[in-house]
Amino acid sequence: MNDNEVSAPGLIEPRAQQREQAIADKRSTRRNFLLHSSAIVTVAATAGVTTEALANDAAKDATADAAANLPPNIPKWTRSLGSPTASPYGKPSSYENKTIRNMYPGLKEPMSAYSTSPLQELDGAITPNGLFYERHHAGVPQIDPAEHRLMLHGLVKHPLVFTMDEIRQFPSVSPIYFLECSGNPSFLPPYGKTAAEVAGLVSCAQWTGVPLKTLLEHAGLKKEAKWIVAEGADGAAMTRSIPIEKCLDDVLLAYSQNGERLRPEQGYPIRLFVPGYEGNMSIKWLRRLHVTDQPGYTREETGKYTDLMADGRARKFSFVMDCKSIITQPSGTHKLTRKGTHEIRGIAWSGHGKITAVDISTDGGNTWKPATLQEPIISKALTAFRFLFDWNGDEQIIMSRAVDETGYVQPSLEQLIEARGTVSFYHNNAIQPWKIATTGELTNGRT
Repeated sequence: MNDNEVSAPGLIEPRAQQREQAIADKRSTRRNFLLHSSAIVTVAATAGVTTEALANDAAKDATADAAANLPPNIPKWTRSLGSPTASPYGKPSSYENKTIRNMYPGLKEPMSAYSTSPLQELDGAITPNGLFYERHHAGVPQIDPAEHRLMLHGLVKHPLVFTMDEIRQFPSVSPIYFLECSGNPSFLPPYGKTAAEVAGLVSCAQWTGVPLKTLLEHAGLKKEAKWIVAEGADGAAMTRSIPIEKCLDDVLLAYSQNGERLRPEQGYPIRLFVPGYEGNMSIKWLRRLHVTDQPGYTREETGKYTDLMADGRARKFSFVMDCKSIITQPSGTHKLTRKGTHEIRGIAWSGHGKITAVDISTDGGNTWKPATLQEPIISKALTAFRFLFDWNGDEQIIMSRAVDETGYVQPSLEQLIEARGTVSFYHNNAIQPWKIATTGELTNGRT
């Protein structure tokens, strides 16, 4: 029987016990050393020993501690009980401290702010609720659902006011859709370093709620109804106009996201969700639906969300988010640590419907090859893709190009600028290049 064999349930041979005790004694000695390090530094200075030498010794001890957890040793977490299952709401590992949303530094709370999903740290097509990007214009209101009401009025036969409990009594659906900010990203530099900084204002979730069509039929639309002006209960009274055809198609009154109630920053207790359209139209904290015969031409849809063109005109009501993709692994700030075969991973989406193809280039766009799409491929949802490529240590430019079911092909930035000029801020769906240096480090290919 060797040192690692068990002679009886829960018992280890004496030699193994002695070895474990020796490791524990050694680690205890190191801890005591660190606890009394300040006194030792004083003595060491008198003896001519530098603090740099002590720091080096401490680093070696830390490395030795880490090595003690590697095979064939028994790691420390296997030799003790774990934490109790007592948390009322689950949290990610403390070691996943890079997987967080980051607030854009140029916008300050509570006036106007947004945070990005860490695309470069995520896998698959569904975004966890705690990492779903957020955008708000006057802070996040803290709304008591018992006191919140949704008013439906205007060109309807029966104007109605709903409580949240009443909304939940209507038949519901739970589709999966992406949500993307129309300013994801700007056309102009500075360009982001990470995938989140480049395109982190997109996320995807399963939304549960009542089709807006159900409530409109319940209220009885008048024949003159052409638009609905939706208004939020936030301090900005965020307001957008939506064509009635879209409202009768797939617009949702959502109260849950990925199986749980909406979070405050996502519109709790209820939000409008307009699939495939720019994110600002999915009004959060929804309080009013005004059925009209014309658009409202509100502040948000005149002063902000229009696309200025090179000739001085503006595209109005450019609702749909066009076909787009981005490589998230490897991407900016990542590093390839070995030569050989690697996997490119990323996401693609289109407000016009399903993604039908994603092509990958590993030579800066000179040649393209098809990537593998991850099932299920859902209309107006993020679609994950994968592609194997070889890196031999040379400099390379990698990029992805998506195609949707209408036949639309994701354009280059040069093609977009040729069509729109450089004054447009919104609806940049250009191909994103990443540069792999000879060191294996990745940076934004635009800089």
